[in-house]
Amino acid sequence: MVIKVFVATSSGSTAIKKKQQEVVGFLEANKIDFQQMDIAGDEDNRKWMRENVPGEKKPQNGIPLPPQIFNEERYCGDFESFFSAKEENIIYSFLGLAPPPGTKETEKSDSAATEETEAHTEDKADEEAPEEAQSPSEDQQEDKGEHAARDVSKQKSYKSRSKRKKKRSRKKEKQRKRRRSKKSLSTVPYATLFLEQVFRKNKLEQPCQRK
Repeated sequence: MVIKVFVATSSGSTAIKKKQQEVVGFLEANKIDFQQMDIAGDEDNRKWMRENVPGEKKPQNGIPLPPQIFNEERYCGDFESFFSAKEENIIYSFLGLAPPPGTKETEKSDSAATEETEAHTEDKADEEAPEEAQSPSEDQQEDKGEHAARDVSKQKSYKSRSKRKKKRSRKKEKQRKRRRSKKSLSTVPYATLFLEQVFRKNKLEQPCQRK
C-alpha cells in the first residue's frame, strides 16, 4: 500500500504551499513511505485526483484543492482531515496503515481492545447471573426453610411472653385492690375503739349519747 499525496508544486497560493509542506514534512519525519503526485505539471494526476475525491469533500465549485491524500485508490482526506487526525493521534488509522509498536496510537488501540474484552466478559457474567439466581442450590433452600422456621418460633415465643406479662399485670392489680380494701375496712373499727377508750378515761359522754 502506497500513500499518495497530490500537491501543486507551482501553486501561487501561500496557504496551499504551507499545507502541502506540513503534510509532506510530517510523513517524512515519521518515516512513512509516500509518493508526491504533482498536479501542476501532470494533467493525468490532476484529472485522477479530481475524479476520485468524493463529492461531499469537494468545494462548491467542484474543484478540490491540494493537498489531497490517498492510500492507493482509497481516499483518506484533505488537509483538514489530516490535521484533526494528527491532533487526535490517529494518523495511521487515517492513512489506513497499521501503527508501529510504541506509538500513542498503538497504546490507544490496545486499551480499546482490553476495554472491549472486559465489557464482553461483564456482559457474559450478567447473562449467566440470572440463571444462577433462578435455580438456587439445595443448601440455599434449606437455609431459607430454617430462617422461616426460626421466624415462626420467634413470633410464637413473643406472643406467649406478652400473654404471660398481661396475666401477671392483672394478678398484681387484683392484689393491690384487695390490699387497699382491707386497709380501708381495718382502719374504721380501730378508730372507733380508740375514741371510746378516750371518752371512758375522761368520763365524757359520747357524742351519740348526748340528748
